[in-house]
Amino acid sequence: MLSELSSFFKGVLLGSLFCLTFSYFADLGQPPPPSAIRDHFHHHIKASGKEALIRMPDSVKLEMSHSLRVFCIIMVRPKILTKWAATKDTWSKHCDRAVFYTSESSKALEAVDLQEQDEWVMMRKALTHAYNNAGDLRWFFLAQATTFAIIENLKYLVLDKDPEQPFYIGNVLKSGDLEYAEYSSGIVLSFEALRRLTLAFEDELKCPLSSHSLWKRAEEKELAVCLKYTGVFAENGEDALGKGLFNSKSVGALIADSLSNNPADVVQSCCPDLAITFNGMTPEQMHVMMFGVYRLRPYGHVFHDSLIILPAEGSDND
Repeated sequence: MLSELSSFFKGVLLGSLFCLTFSYFADLGQPPPPSAIRDHFHHHIKASGKEALIRMPDSVKLEMSHSLRVFCIIMVRPKILTKWAATKDTWSKHCDRAVFYTSESSKALEAVDLQEQDEWVMMRKALTHAYNNAGDLRWFFLAQATTFAIIENLKYLVLDKDPEQPFYIGNVLKSGDLEYAEYSSGIVLSFEALRRLTLAFEDELKCPLSSHSLWKRAEEKELAVCLKYTGVFAENGEDALGKGLFNSKSVGALIADSLSNNPADVVQSCCPDLAITFNGMTPEQMHVMMFGVYRLRPYGHVFHDSLIILPAEGSDND
């Protein structure tokens, strides 16, 4: 009798595990409906070449420097107040508009109170708010308070990209059949991609508040699934050499990796010259990065950039 019961419970356990596994991969791999699929072939996004910028008329460059504007969507929580403050005092000043979205209000710093603890629901509310308040801004950058971003390099990446086309850019990872942009590295969305996404938010079948799988899925994957249903797919942001521009590690961690993996050429193997993001930094490290990126200059060295990216009007950035 005991042997039969043991076999029965083993069968139930194995059957449950099979259902869980099937549910997980079926949910990730489920394709969007045919009506949602549109041509979208560029899965590796690269910045314009220097030669193309050199040939570009000065009038076009000037127009680009004025028109290319970024709305920064920065997700925060009161428990990381020091990182929130560091982000506010450093790189976010270089956004054309920076809005902080918090899980609950804080008297110390100004933010949109989403009154929500769930990360995915917070992200949906923040993205919807940004879309509804975008004005004439056509590029959106979603980041955490631990992210450090160089907005001018982001603008250079999307310089020749049309925001009326659906772009969803970052450090692309894969889970099952799902490709998604890593949240900790920062995510870039064009106006068209965000427009489609907000419409998908209204369809509970395509973009539910909670996953159809039997366990909770990370918000970065939920975002990718919703975008996939609208025909928008994750694209890896790279430089001309194919190096990723969006990083989930700090500069120090990347250099340590380079020292270990390629000690003969630490600088070249570490980070691209036009990197856009780093993550996992302390508030002190963020201020050091600001000094290194925007203040420190070797005397006598001339930078031959073909395009000047102007700060936002009324900005107090460095």
